[in-house]
Amino acid sequence: MDCIFCKIVQKEIPAKIIFEDDSSISFLDAFPLKFGHVLVIPKNHHAKLQDLSSTETISLFQMVHKIIPKLESVSDSSLIAIHNGKNAGQEIPHVHVHLIPRDKNDGAGPIHSMFSKKVESTDAEIDELLKVLKN
Repeated sequence: MDCIFCKIVQKEIPAKIIFEDDSSISFLDAFPLKFGHVLVIPKNHHAKLQDLSSTETISLFQMVHKIIPKLESVSDSSLIAIHNGKNAGQEIPHVHVHLIPRDKNDGAGPIHSMFSKKVESTDAEIDELLKVLKN
């Protein structure tokens, strides 16, 4: 497999590792969007979040939960982001959680600023979507 994250897990590529347990590993992003940008990944290769087992999911988010207060000790806010699939902006098809320190002058806005085209839906479309999501 030619996955850069799998190579980091296997220690074939060096990384600035923060924490590691049986299921997850966290490290500083090699191409940070902001100083302090951290990635948290499952050790097993999975392309999308829904592919993880319950155990892997718990481990992943326990590590996120452990790092966020430390990250926010150097910045008062943070962005937690997962691009879940290529069309969502996922560049490496291995689940990864971005933890990015934020401040009011960083130039990035809220999630709504990512989308220039606003969605318009009828009540019937919304009701149909609600049915799909509830089933």
